[in-house]
Order: sequence, then structure tokens, then C-alpha cells
Amino acid sequence: MPNSPIIVGLLAFSLTACVFALVKGGRAERLGAAVILANMLLALVGEHFFPKSILLWLDAGTATAMLVIAVRYASPWLGGVMLLYAIQFGLHAFYFVAQRPRDTLHVTVNNVDFLAISLCLVIGTVVSWRERVRTQAAKAAALATRA
Repeated sequence: MPNSPIIVGLLAFSLTACVFALVKGGRAERLGAAVILANMLLALVGEHFFPKSILLWLDAGTATAMLVIAVRYASPWLGGVMLLYAIQFGLHAFYFVAQRPRDTLHVTVNNVDFLAISLCLVIGTVVSWRERVRTQAAKAAALATRA
């Protein structure tokens, strides 16, 4: 379990972003949040019980799941998340192939990247939520003019 206040704060923000997406988001945001939550959980658990290569498999699996969601729902936030997971996969692949130990650069890039993924999810959720509210208001106004 992480003990750095920055990491704990990042995990708390990401968890909050996922819960926000599950509660207020559309179908794409809920599916994306579920994939990101699964990634967080498997990364926290898998890091302690599996070899370092598990991060590559996790990133590849998460990116593949996000690709399926992006093809189905075609939302701009999903494109951003796909690019960010590509960065994360490249980071982990470089450190794995070069057999470098994790250093400050790895931690910084990984954390900023995951923060950006969470921000993309929040932005996508807010846009979806506002669009849904706007559509419901338009339907209510149309019904009011009919009556």
C-alpha cells in the first residue's frame, strides 16, 4: 500500500473521479470508470504478487478495453485516455526492457499520466452530464409547449 501523501491523494482523486463517472456519467463514462477502477485495483494488488511485467499486461489490457469502448462510443475523452495509456505502456515497456529500477522520472511520469487519465474521465463525465441535462430540459420545454 502506498505511503506517500501525494500517491494517496492521487489514488483518492482517481477513486473519486471513477465514482463520479459511475454516478453521473453516461454509458461510456461508466464503462471507462469500471475499466480504470479494475486497472487501479489490479495494479495495487498485482505489483506485490506478480512480476514487474504485470504492468505491461495491465496497460495493454486496459488500453484494449478502452479501445473497444472508444470504437463503440467515439468520445473525445476516450481518445485522450487512449493516448495516455499508450504513454504509460511505453514508460513501463522502456523500464522493463532496459531493466532499470524505478526512479524519480518513472514515478513522476506515471503519476502525472494517471492524473491526466482521471482528469479526462472527469471532463468526459461533466460533458456527458451537461448534455443529458440539456436534452432533458429541451424535452421538457417541448412537452410544455404542446400542452
